[in-house]
Amino acid sequence: MQLPFEQRDDRPLRSIYLDLNAYFASVEQAEDPSLRGIPVGVCPVMADTSFIIAASYEAKKFGVKTGTQIGQAKQMCPDIKLVPAHPSMYVSYHQRVLDVVETVLPIQKVCSIDEMKFQLIGEEREPWRAKSIALELKDALRELVSPVLTASIGIAPNSFLAKLGTDLQKPDGLVVIESKDLPGRIEGLDLTEFCGINRRMAARLNSAGLFSSTDLVHASRSELVRAFGSLVGERWYYLLRGYEVELAETERKSLGHSHVLPPDLRNDEGTREVLLRLASKATARLRANNLYATAIAVRVSGFDRTWQAKARIDPTHDTVKVVSEVLRLWESRDFARPRSVGITFYDLVEPDGVTFSLFDTTQGRETFNRAMDDINQRFGKNTIYLAGLHRARDTAKEKIAFNKTWLFKEGKDDHAWPDTFRGIPRPPIQELVPADLAEELDFDPYEDW
Repeated sequence: MQLPFEQRDDRPLRSIYLDLNAYFASVEQAEDPSLRGIPVGVCPVMADTSFIIAASYEAKKFGVKTGTQIGQAKQMCPDIKLVPAHPSMYVSYHQRVLDVVETVLPIQKVCSIDEMKFQLIGEEREPWRAKSIALELKDALRELVSPVLTASIGIAPNSFLAKLGTDLQKPDGLVVIESKDLPGRIEGLDLTEFCGINRRMAARLNSAGLFSSTDLVHASRSELVRAFGSLVGERWYYLLRGYEVELAETERKSLGHSHVLPPDLRNDEGTREVLLRLASKATARLRANNLYATAIAVRVSGFDRTWQAKARIDPTHDTVKVVSEVLRLWESRDFARPRSVGITFYDLVEPDGVTFSLFDTTQGRETFNRAMDDINQRFGKNTIYLAGLHRARDTAKEKIAFNKTWLFKEGKDDHAWPDTFRGIPRPPIQELVPADLAEELDFDPYEDW
């Protein structure tokens, strides 16, 4: 039987969701005070044909956003300050943020490099107390990380609605959605404002007669199952009503790397070298995760023409074998004016799921591959590498996507970032907690740290 919204007394506030605002751009402004108060665009490659991966709120006022082409961003905002991305710095600040918010409330789950959720228990579920905790989180970020690093916080009966709350008020927002506020609080929104509904899914829901969040929240459980085409619709039914429905952890099915080519390597030879570099890097990641690939795909995106090729392979994480397979696929290349390259391994399996062929000659190189990884981890990235990667060995540096919280280290001190704050080494967090804030947070730096 459908559960009406009026029957919601058993859904107290259970979740706080924190979303750091314009994270990459805000970190750049935190580290470099000269960037504060001005439009900033973070770029993977300093070329007009590349794209903005993060924009400060000053830049967003001009319409610049993630995905805007750099050349177009310059036209939209002539005064925009373009800075190269610093993934190591973003990870360093991420770790700092985790340390700081933990002084206020234990983290339930780190969802991405700029998002995390917290569970409320006991008195914390009272609206006044939950809001007080959210304000303490904001104060801690401002005092112990940077005054320019703000966050939007959502509080709700489940993490799904709490995350939605972070999108309802930006930047530096604080939105509380109580069960008594449903469904009105979430009516009138576009379907794509919900996490998990992209344009394709929105079109599917439209075909089922659901055109807005109002239609969505008033649909029955069976109507949502039909609209989504699976039991996912039933999950949505309960999430929209404030119930927490956890998804089972899924196994990793793919692993890969991509890289936007710098202008001097946008030719046939340069593309080939970077592609081989990505193959070497990706196989090292396979070995680090103790995984084997059974399928491989390579892609070269071109300004005029794109090429891609796929192949099935025997289970492997051997660099030489993968490089050989990439070179075989390379013979069929058909691209024009290359812009970026990528390699992806599919259908990954763990060792206990691998049956090696009796004729597989790569097993003899297992010791060689592990030794190469160990040497690089001990003495530094690219201490030893395949000769064919020499010219491209320093390309394809690790990127940090918003759904990642770490960087794969190919060697000792790879991605190392000095623990700095405006260029000055930071003291331990115990020394950074002001006495009045420590008292307010009930935080003893010597006992609670």
